Amino acid sequence: MSAPTAAVIAMDQAHADLARLKALRGMSRAALTALFSGDARIAAPFVEAAARAGYPAAQLRLGQIRLDGADGARDETNAMGWFRRAARAGEPLAFNMVGRGLELGWGGAPEPAEAARWYERAAERGCAWGAYNLANLHFDGRGVAHDLSACVAWLRRAIALEEHGRALNLLARCCEEGWGAPRDLHAAFDLYRRAAAAGYFRARFNYATLLHALGRREEALAQFEAALEAASPPTRDDMIARLRAQNDPALSHLADRVRGEAREARA
Repeated sequence: MSAPTAAVIAMDQAHADLARLKALRGMSRAALTALFSGDARIAAPFVEAAARAGYPAAQLRLGQIRLDGADGARDETNAMGWFRRAARAGEPLAFNMVGRGLELGWGGAPEPAEAARWYERAAERGCAWGAYNLANLHFDGRGVAHDLSACVAWLRRAIALEEHGRALNLLARCCEEGWGAPRDLHAAFDLYRRAAAAGYFRARFNYATLLHALGRREEALAQFEAALEAASPPTRDDMIARLRAQNDPALSHLADRVRGEAREARA
């Protein structure tokens, strides 16, 4: 028995895609939400069918699935291909993801200068992540000039587009240190508060540090705990060390408890 030809395989794929697209059209909004927020290995064939049919949102989602390796091995090159297809259709977040891939070298050598151009396009189309990522390039001087004033301007653009936790946190730091903007501790405190409310764990830690310095210990403890729960293990270990250095029994107790819970979880 001969192996199926490329044409036969393509026809079978087209029939499978049509069946999946038909199934998607027949689903309720709740069923669609459950499908696409559930196991990526189950959702991926449906997302891929929609992506091949030309839906930019599906192309963007498929790129993320391939980047994460959620339906198999991580494939940065394939992910970038789908991000670029979504970007050609004008999907703003796809512009940002192409920029991210160029910055980090997904499937090739890093190209930070080209990444900056994609981030700017994303920001111009209303993508807060694009503005935030471009701000970071200016902060570090990668691919663009090291320009803290430009960094602050792009952070403000990101925040104007949405209450972006990471942008709020970095802008707070700039206001606290006087980087690219006049030093303003009141503005920094309010920005850290807003970034913490947006759920960014580093901002929660920074906000808690200021609360603790002001003597608002109960509020600080709650924010420290939330930050520790959300942090990755290396970051959490660094935060624990910083808490223990405060020489405050309540903070040391929190640090020891979180460290013990992390050890139990690994056991």
